[in-house]
Amino acid sequence: MTDDRTANDPVSDLKNLLQSGVAIPTPGVNDPLTAILADRMGFRCIYFSGAAFSASLGIPDIGLFSVDQLIDSVKWITRSTNLPLIVDIDTGFGEAVNVVRVIKELEYLGVAAVQLEDQVSPKRCGHLDGKQIVSEQQYVEKLKAALAARENMLIIARTDSRDVYSFDEAIKRGTLYRDSGADVIFPEALESLDEFKQFAIKVKAPLLANMTEFGKSPLLTVDDLGDIGYSLVIYPATGQRAALGAIKKAFTNIRDYGSQIDSLSDMMNRSQIYDLIDYEKFSELDARIAPTITKKSGF
Repeated sequence: MTDDRTANDPVSDLKNLLQSGVAIPTPGVNDPLTAILADRMGFRCIYFSGAAFSASLGIPDIGLFSVDQLIDSVKWITRSTNLPLIVDIDTGFGEAVNVVRVIKELEYLGVAAVQLEDQVSPKRCGHLDGKQIVSEQQYVEKLKAALAARENMLIIARTDSRDVYSFDEAIKRGTLYRDSGADVIFPEALESLDEFKQFAIKVKAPLLANMTEFGKSPLLTVDDLGDIGYSLVIYPATGQRAALGAIKKAFTNIRDYGSQIDSLSDMMNRSQIYDLIDYEKFSELDARIAPTITKKSGF
């Protein structure tokens, strides 16, 4: 595969992807190692999920982590790869002024895009019941604050109105958010291929589809979604869920049979992990530098 990414501008890379005319599969990553793996495997874009991040902290997806926790985790990912990173900022950690701070902090780290949703805070997982959404005016105020604060970052507007009100309301809000300046529209929890198709027809904008497992949306292929007009297809917690399933199997084998041997086929081996983290490069660097330090110190 030809790598046509720019060396230092993930935002331009993301814009090019949005204009490519095909849907881009975008896996969820919540740590540098997973981000590096996605990069090495040839993915063109990655996604930082608030739900998966919450789960990694051992807490539910109801807006409990702080903006500083988010920033600290994201910085390690943007240091590890030049892939465009989309960051889920939930409801923006407060009002418009809080949104401005988040945008400034994440843009400084090199984040390519943020996703801002229209739920009431504290939010709920987009595929669970009990959600509430703010008024159109309240959301547009936050959206415009984000747009005014960004210098070189894309803003993705997510609406949860399909599940809270109706499909027609989702179309109405998607259109409003597009007209208010959002770069990409994200309709959460659509319930059929036809709904995804009709949304794309009526809300003519770059679109993002969420293919999270065990939710309210059918699991459609990237080609299915690309054919009807979607540009980005995210898999927010797929890697995390797969990893936890494999970990549970390994732990079960240790607990019940006293050995992990039956889980070896599910594992990445030592040399593969070392390759991901460039262990040999650092080892060679250490080998070159250590003798010079010893010589200068007189030992």
